[in-house]
Amino acid sequence: MEANTRSTGRLPAAFLTPGSSSFMDFLTDQSPAMLPGNRQLPPMKGAIEAPHGTTIVAASFPGGVVLAGDRRATMGSMIAQRDIQKVFPADEYSAVGIAGTAGLAVEMVKLFQLELEHFEKVEGAQLSLEGKANRLSTMIRSNLAMAMQGLAVVPLFAGYDVDRERGRIFSYDVTGGRSEEQGYASTGSGSIFARTSMKKLYREDLTQEQTLTLVVQALYDAADDDSATGGPDVARRIYPIITVITDEGFRKLAETESADIARSVLERRMEQPDGPRAELL
Repeated sequence: MEANTRSTGRLPAAFLTPGSSSFMDFLTDQSPAMLPGNRQLPPMKGAIEAPHGTTIVAASFPGGVVLAGDRRATMGSMIAQRDIQKVFPADEYSAVGIAGTAGLAVEMVKLFQLELEHFEKVEGAQLSLEGKANRLSTMIRSNLAMAMQGLAVVPLFAGYDVDRERGRIFSYDVTGGRSEEQGYASTGSGSIFARTSMKKLYREDLTQEQTLTLVVQALYDAADDDSATGGPDVARRIYPIITVITDEGFRKLAETESADIARSVLERRMEQPDGPRAELL
């Protein structure tokens, strides 16, 4: 389907016909080949070498949620990129962090952003946070065929629920299965180390500033034990991407803010290389 208006001066009928508020449904009806899940890969032996994003972490605090990611992408045992962006705004009150096959994940995020924007324009209101999480689940499920060939996408979704007035976090598996996480969550190759770090340090009454430090500590611990996760790179001035979502909306921390938090963590690590100790009961 081509939206060529030069000859008639009008949009094709498909663009003017009332239908679903889902942009994915529109593509399915009018141009299904454009959907990532409808692409067929040729038969092949062995794994496909493609850049993969690694570790994403999220933690909630009273009044909002923080979503952050490291900057490294790997391809096998090689570092494919040192400064990749893995955390993106989904809309005004939510964000998504990507792990898995980087190219497909970024494409999925762009389609997800368009899906939410299309819904808001058609319905005149934003989709609920629960609805956004469900839409993302459907998109991940549509990528299952590629996931079975080693091209999986496993994001982490977080946002501020304006109805419940609190931050919420959702994790996924490769089949699109969705789980709401309480307090904190992580995904990617270093997720087990990041999650363990947050498990020992997280408290429900953390301030926003403490939560920002918490996620950087978790990413540092992940990088310490997982070679695919990149820690703060002071020499190259590459620091984690950190975002905050509150009732005021989505905000990405400036590079100087992320650098200050990372340097503070690094200074403390000079004295305690293994990180802060949780108090014993």
